[in-house]
Amino acid sequence: MKQIYLDNAATTKVDDKVLKSMLPYFTKRYGNASSQHLIGQEAKRALEESRHIIAKSIGAKDDEIIFTSGGTESNNLALKGLFFSHPEKNHIITSKIEHDSILNTCKWLETQGAKITYLDVDEKGFVNIKELEKAISSDTLIVSIIHGNNEIGVIQDIEEIGKICKERGVYFHTDACQSFTKVLINVKKQNLDLVTLNSHKIHGPKGVGALYVRKGIEITPLAHGGGHEKGLRSGTENIPGIVGFARAVKIANWKDVKKIKKIRDRLIKGILKISNTKLNGAEGEDRLCNNINICFNNIEGEAIGGYLDANGICSSTGSACSSNTLKTSHVLKAIGLSDIQTNTSIRLSLSRFNTNEEIDYVLKILNKIVRKLRRISPIK
Repeated sequence: MKQIYLDNAATTKVDDKVLKSMLPYFTKRYGNASSQHLIGQEAKRALEESRHIIAKSIGAKDDEIIFTSGGTESNNLALKGLFFSHPEKNHIITSKIEHDSILNTCKWLETQGAKITYLDVDEKGFVNIKELEKAISSDTLIVSIIHGNNEIGVIQDIEEIGKICKERGVYFHTDACQSFTKVLINVKKQNLDLVTLNSHKIHGPKGVGALYVRKGIEITPLAHGGGHEKGLRSGTENIPGIVGFARAVKIANWKDVKKIKKIRDRLIKGILKISNTKLNGAEGEDRLCNNINICFNNIEGEAIGGYLDANGICSSTGSACSSNTLKTSHVLKAIGLSDIQTNTSIRLSLSRFNTNEEIDYVLKILNKIVRKLRRISPIK
């Protein structure tokens, strides 16, 4: 059976060109980038070239990029590292639709004396800018707002938020794991102080990410050791992964973003022709190009996902990071959905490898699944 992969918000296929770029750093150029011999220096050169590529992609300086193991580590390093470096301020502002790696970091920081404000969002998922501005006080250290949401795809106005944070003298961090290479990010124009980036959401390898830290900002490292990555992230660098990450960034282009948007809109239009369905989140340009989240109102999302899987279609009922738990999606609850509605929603997320032919097949199968499940559904 052919597999149609529509769970690209969870992870993506590694591009063949990315894999090819990584292979030499497993077999021939396998040195430790801290070693002084030739093979070590080849690895060091690849490390710095990759750093330059990623820095350039967001308008940063090379030495402002710190490589990590991925988005979760970057988010932890951003918030914990900043909090412990600035004991004079203990207030953090975030939103109720953040990734779990932000929310759980904030919950832990509360045990360390942090005061957290969790901002509400509207029915589309947007943070209220006036409420954010009102929440900033003299004790506020940082505002952390996700750029493109991993569940409902809403894109926040980080330029406006960045402007407010700069005017009020507080740091601004954004988790850009889902939006990176899909939405323009420019750290100077958007007044970004810290940015979380990720490789495996953009057809790069898993286990590698980055944190942009604006020059001059002090953060406390989470791991101590040999002083790698400017002393902020000790441990031998994952050179093959970093090279693959950079290659994935170079391959990404706006032409593909436009293509994915067209396929997304085709799929949304087709699904909404099914009765009693609703698109969760924002529409059009305010939504990530690859994200679709649909509420079916009276059919369990898990059941839909199971039948899709049986027909070779990979989907999700929410964030992959918490899909093994039975808890209701905090994102869907935050935009006002009832418990029943949250449990009848599924997420479909696209990549440049998806085709119109696949979408036609998905719509055909999905229509059959919905008709079947609605006949037997106990939810009315």
